[in-house]
Amino acid sequence: MKSILFFIVLLFSCVSASAAVWQPAPGHTQIAIWPAGKMPDAIPVTTAESATTSDALIAGKPVLNAWNVTQPTITIYSPTTKNTGAAVLVFPGGGFHALAIDLEGTEICEWLAAHGITGILLKYRVPDSGPNWNEDCQCQVQPKTPIALEDAQRALGLVRLNAAKWHINPHKIGVIGFSAGGYMVANISTHFKQRAYTPVDAADKESCRPDFAIALYPGHLPVKNTFVLTPTIHFTNETPPTFLLQAENDPIDTVDNSLLYYISLKNAGVPVEMHLYTNGGHAFGLRRTHFEITTWPTLVERWLKSIGVI
Repeated sequence: MKSILFFIVLLFSCVSASAAVWQPAPGHTQIAIWPAGKMPDAIPVTTAESATTSDALIAGKPVLNAWNVTQPTITIYSPTTKNTGAAVLVFPGGGFHALAIDLEGTEICEWLAAHGITGILLKYRVPDSGPNWNEDCQCQVQPKTPIALEDAQRALGLVRLNAAKWHINPHKIGVIGFSAGGYMVANISTHFKQRAYTPVDAADKESCRPDFAIALYPGHLPVKNTFVLTPTIHFTNETPPTFLLQAENDPIDTVDNSLLYYISLKNAGVPVEMHLYTNGGHAFGLRRTHFEITTWPTLVERWLKSIGVI
């Protein structure tokens, strides 16, 4: 556990350049997801938000990371080709320490937009917003204030509320997440009947159940040294259809995460498609490398067609 944490911190903390706060490229609308003064479990601002570029390269390019996010937002990437009506809420990874805001965020949204799907990037609150390690059960447990889940539920409700305005079919709204973001996919796929916070307005009256879910190299799912699902996640037959992708040699979120995810979904009667590759490692986003696993966007496109989303 400590060695994995060290690797994550190393990956996201090697810095070559920094900026005050991440901002989307011109032409994209960034929206605060909470009304002023109504954000639940607001984190006191002790360290200013920043964006840093890592020295670690993925497919020859650095990774831009967002740190100390206390003001969560969504950024809309409208389709750049014929609109399918589908939309996907994007959860970047980062171990709940930071957000890989380009590798697993903006680049994913741009790919979606290029295929007629509205990409919606969620800049959710970090750090310390995900599951906490519990020594008693040797597993991850939901924090007392699950702010990442709160942000995800709120964002999905906002998308449904604004579906007509943003030219989205309210019945074709899914989620995609990477690593810690993959855990968020599992979390919101099982926590949608009740908000994790006191509702604040009309957006919270909308369903926050995704219509479909995509998780790449998800983490935080097994109880330590077992093949048992963490008690924070309870899949049922109401969990949305799911697509999973994993490399067997992933050194961070090991293959057991995805295998357990897959088997648990099958046992719950949920339609699930999984692609498991021998090589590929971790945190590659959709950047193409010599590993065959990085051709995954084609597989997702086929899957979305097979379930009637596009």
